[in-house]
Amino acid sequence: MAQTLASTPIAPPRWAQFYALTKPRVVRLIAFCALIGMLLAEPGLPDPARVAAATFGIWLVAGAAAAFNCLVEQHIDARMARTAWRPTARGELTRVQALLFSAALCTAGAAVLLLWTNALTLWLTLATFVGYAVIYTVVLKPATPQNIVIGGASGAMPPVLGWAAMRGEVGPEAIALFLIVFLWTPPHFWALALYRADEYRQSGLPMLPVTHGAAYTRLQVLLYTLVLFAATLLPFANGMSGWLYLAAAVALGAVFVAYAVMLWRDYSDRLARATFRYSILYLMLLFSALLIDHYLGPWLFA
Repeated sequence: MAQTLASTPIAPPRWAQFYALTKPRVVRLIAFCALIGMLLAEPGLPDPARVAAATFGIWLVAGAAAAFNCLVEQHIDARMARTAWRPTARGELTRVQALLFSAALCTAGAAVLLLWTNALTLWLTLATFVGYAVIYTVVLKPATPQNIVIGGASGAMPPVLGWAAMRGEVGPEAIALFLIVFLWTPPHFWALALYRADEYRQSGLPMLPVTHGAAYTRLQVLLYTLVLFAATLLPFANGMSGWLYLAAAVALGAVFVAYAVMLWRDYSDRLARATFRYSILYLMLLFSALLIDHYLGPWLFA
């Protein structure tokens, strides 16, 4: 009896279960990219109150989309080791609880964006919610191995949302940021899908390594990484950044391309994991370099 009690897993507190539905690590990256868009939209430091409101509103709506994703993919998550811990997959939260939580976050986020940013940011953010939670999760993900490419458009929106929150418009600079994240998403996600292929096969989802094989997926990772490398030069080409960012983009991109080449030529799960981890670090460092260049570049190269 004592052994049975000791081996019974203890459910986390209810607040922690709801928090887990928001996919905190993913949403932090979304908020970071949105914040970069806000800071780059202004030549100097933007209004901190507006930045805080926009970041909070975008975080709330992104968390709502993540919770809705957990709700829709409850049974799929339960069949995959990577996601089986989620409260919806474990049955710790009901579908109604997850739906109400998602709706509450989305409503609160929309109110914050409408009251303290502008209508354009609100509608773009809600469109992003629909793109991820409905078009990607419900329609594309179970239907086509190109789900991550097409659905990646919603994941690439955070810098655009941040830019719109400050400027009230979407300029070519914001489109360049969008393109970088859009092209980054396939090699980032397919690196994960390569070493999780068996789990995706069991889940029934038509991910690229399952439908087209590992060799084809590795080639696609390499090709997208090369195109991504070219896209990261756009901020320098259109005058959005200077030499500091260019040097960082070339160095970071060269490492990413090297990972992709190694993955293509001599695959291992260990290398796929390392490529996936580096892809996250890559995006954070790339945008950080863009931000540093934005503020320090004119002073360093004056």
